[in-house]
Amino acid sequence: MTEEMKAGPDERLSYEQARAELASVVERLEAGGTSLEESLALWERGEQLAEICQRWLDGARARIDAARQRAED
Repeated sequence: MTEEMKAGPDERLSYEQARAELASVVERLEAGGTSLEESLALWERGEQLAEICQRWLDGARARIDAARQRAED
């Protein structure tokens, strides 16, 4: 986890926590029945969670690439 990810409480979420919350947000949006304002708030939260997940995945990819590079050397 990078220092940037440690900045706020949302960024302290594990990948699994962020992914689970994102799935919940998507379910609520797909179900409909929310006001426009609530839908927009859910969409914005989903974007935040997707960014957190992507940072975790990018970090995992970097670790894998580094391990492969060490194995090749």
